[in-house]
Amino acid sequence: MQDGETLSEWPAIGTDEEKPANSREKGLNRVLHILEFLHATQRAIGIGELAKGLNAPRSTTYTLVRELVDAGLLEMAGDGNRVYFGKKLYLYGMAYMRGNDLLRRGRQEVDALSRETGETSELCMLQSGRYTIVHSSPGTRPFRISSATGLQIPLPWTASGRLLLAGLERNRIEAMICEDDLVLPDGRKIELEDFIDDIGKARVTGYCVTSGLVDAYTKCLAAPVFLAPGTVEATMCLVVPIDTSQERTGELVALLRERAARLSIS
Repeated sequence: MQDGETLSEWPAIGTDEEKPANSREKGLNRVLHILEFLHATQRAIGIGELAKGLNAPRSTTYTLVRELVDAGLLEMAGDGNRVYFGKKLYLYGMAYMRGNDLLRRGRQEVDALSRETGETSELCMLQSGRYTIVHSSPGTRPFRISSATGLQIPLPWTASGRLLLAGLERNRIEAMICEDDLVLPDGRKIELEDFIDDIGKARVTGYCVTSGLVDAYTKCLAAPVFLAPGTVEATMCLVVPIDTSQERTGELVALLRERAARLSIS
């Protein structure tokens, strides 16, 4: 155990002090923390670094990782010193996609939209308080825009974030947004009141366009996908160069809203 690591911070599974149900709950939470951390880092990571990132004892982390590797949920990287998601999680994800009508149809619509427009197209959802790309299709233009499936971004940085929060009360929005979320990658800060105003406008207009937030070279167009009237389940997005003309932007927004409506449940 390293200095500063205590079992009281993250008790080992099966200690005598724990009741069986409580031990199982804590063990599940530890596993979820590992998966969330790997998802956030988006790369294979050493177990020591993993333990440090979770503020957890190395011995407990090694035990859990070994059990997850044995179960096929995690895999060791080629060098044998780092760990990442395993094939079984991929298979679970594929099964989920096959069983989720919105994701299945959404992937098709996103791919078709990208082919038709030549622009990078995305299907996005709210996950763990973050804007999350669940499917992305790159554009065909020479100017390529980085857009990775699984990428999670603070909600205020995106057009989709303004739509995904459009049906929520102010107190719920404030609870989901921390101060760091309001600071853009280039150091500019979005005022919370401005963000909440943008959410209200997006709800009224039925779409949202943002420019130069995540980077200085792109703007994002987003339209809502409704699970039920007034309930935004996802968004369809186009990420285009920031110098895209107003006329072209308007055409893309209209097309985007049409395709998002096709995905929505009336």
